[in-house]
Amino acid sequence: MPLDRLVLILVIVAAAALATVWLAGLAAAAAVAPWAWALALPAGLAAYVLVRVIRDRTSSAEDDHYDRME
Repeated sequence: MPLDRLVLILVIVAAAALATVWLAGLAAAAAVAPWAWALALPAGLAAYVLVRVIRDRTSSAEDDHYDRME
């Protein structure tokens, strides 16, 4: 497994753990302040864009210039 893919997996796992803690805090705050759920929409959109960028970067055949090197 290439080192960059391993680092990417570690970053994704750390981001998922952070997102889980953040969502739990948001759910706890929503009991006190219902407007806190309004923050979930921009966060969800940002997460969607981040996932799409990572997916495009890892699956793009044009970006695999290291595979063509000898």
